[in-house]
Amino acid sequence: MVGAGNAMKDLYRGTLVRLATESPEEYAKAFTRWGRDTEYHRLADSDPSQLWSEKKHKEWMEKDSEKDSMEFVRFSIRTLAEDKFIGEVTLWFNWQHGDAWVGIVIGEREHWGQGYGTDAMRLIVQYGFLEANLRRVSLALHSYNPRALRSYEKVGFKLEGTVRGETRREGRHTDTYVMGILREEWLALYGDTI
Repeated sequence: MVGAGNAMKDLYRGTLVRLATESPEEYAKAFTRWGRDTEYHRLADSDPSQLWSEKKHKEWMEKDSEKDSMEFVRFSIRTLAEDKFIGEVTLWFNWQHGDAWVGIVIGEREHWGQGYGTDAMRLIVQYGFLEANLRRVSLALHSYNPRALRSYEKVGFKLEGTVRGETRREGRHTDTYVMGILREEWLALYGDTI
């Protein structure tokens, strides 16, 4: 842990990305652009793909930002090299149990598979354990997204279960994986870096 005289670690800065915040207008522009990519949508969501206007995205973001800040925390993901807005990551809290669910999307296709999502996930899990004092962080993903599965395993998430046939895509049902990481597991992996 951080001792007297040691510099505090920047919770929002990783090796490839930093966590930030954007205006509703910036989110709306990005989500409208990313939403045109049906593969992006299918990897990120189980709902049917649909196109929203920039205005509708902005209204949704403004309404969402009015919710109690104790329900969730949302960060944009920006590259360190270009300071480019490439995705977002969100923690939804269950304070009673000391846990949260996490969701992440990398919207800019040219940044897929290069470690940006893994770096952002490390940061949000770190935030959850160090700032929000969580005991556990959980996530769910589609079985047809092996790249995400490998990324989450790199961060330290463990496969905890499979919801068989939950998502229907292109006329067939696919599984959903549930993963989690406990505070003590995270500390065993990263404790010497904080």
